[in-house]
Amino acid sequence: MGSLFEELEAREAAARVRVEELEEELALVTMQLGQAREGLERLRVTRETAAEVLAEMTVASDAETEVETPDGGQVSSPYAGAERRVVGVLAVPKWQPGMDVKVLPQVYQDILEVVADAPGPVRAKQIVPRIGLPAQVGKIEGTRSKLKRLVERGWLDEDEPGLFTPARGRAGTSPNSG
Repeated sequence: MGSLFEELEAREAAARVRVEELEEELALVTMQLGQAREGLERLRVTRETAAEVLAEMTVASDAETEVETPDGGQVSSPYAGAERRVVGVLAVPKWQPGMDVKVLPQVYQDILEVVADAPGPVRAKQIVPRIGLPAQVGKIEGTRSKLKRLVERGWLDEDEPGLFTPARGRAGTSPNSG
């Protein structure tokens, strides 16, 4: 009977070693989980802060800006300096009568040109290859968000979800006319 007890002791020792190994792995995974949670929280706070800053910038850009004229006088302009209002992100000003597409970043100008040249409404996945990007999901989604931004700011229309056309009521303001 001595060999049965020896076998049980050997198995108990092996089980103890395995438990200690698993406890070490658990401690490591718990530490990694804590670090990942901290990173996630920092990203959440950063995103919320960026959203607040952008919202404040939008409100500030909606207000008219005083611009100094060459003779030293002041004139009020709703989009004065729109092209210089970039703080780590691309700025797309709200369209105003007389505003030229050149105030937009180049990629937005390219998107407007493709939409203007299309025979009808276009989708983001049709625009992506025409502006020189690979037809990948990430590029299509990025372009779709740019299209939505152009709609929000009055540069394009979206009569049906996902179908974009030049904004109505902007005769003579085609991207190709400038």
